[in-house]
Amino acid sequence: MALAKRVVILDYGSGNLRSAERAIARAGAEVEVTSDFDAAVEADGLVVPGVGAFSACMEGLKRVRGDQIIGRRLAGGRPVLGICVGMQILFEEGVEHGIRTKGCGEWPGVVERLDAPVLPHMGWNTVRAPEESVLFRGIPADTRFYFVHSYGVREWRLEAGSGFQQPVVTWAEHGVPFVAAVENGPLMATQFHPEKSGDAGAALLANWLGTL
Repeated sequence: MALAKRVVILDYGSGNLRSAERAIARAGAEVEVTSDFDAAVEADGLVVPGVGAFSACMEGLKRVRGDQIIGRRLAGGRPVLGICVGMQILFEEGVEHGIRTKGCGEWPGVVERLDAPVLPHMGWNTVRAPEESVLFRGIPADTRFYFVHSYGVREWRLEAGSGFQQPVVTWAEHGVPFVAAVENGPLMATQFHPEKSGDAGAALLANWLGTL
């Protein structure tokens, strides 16, 4: 019998840690919530959660050297999953109330306020996942996931380059289209909360664990 994969949920002072811990454990992983640098670098998988303001999340992430942890893991092809603001901080920058904050810069793009009649975007919504998606494999197209956010990436700016495989980008819409998930080799992320998305979220997390 294969040993359960070891997953670290990075504790940097921002995120729905316990519900994420329970959901990933139910999906079959051995889970540890920690800010320990070595444990986070060496785990089979790393989950970067995040709630609240982009700037506060980046401040907390840097405090535990989370940006270095993410960079070190990706340099070695080791999987990382960002959730909600944990996805947003992977982009170049976030703009909130006129303040620009530099992100981790793993993807080009700006996290900005959604142009919608009602904010936050809170509740269940469908997504448009490409056929080649691994995260959404086996999940029906009309499945709903749980979102809580007012900001998002409205424009995907990574152009196709020779010799580089384009990331798989999943979209959703609330007032305007926005990026709902990205799959880019070992780096994957969702704007919605899989840990709050019931059976659909459990299926997605199981798909992610299958990549470890």
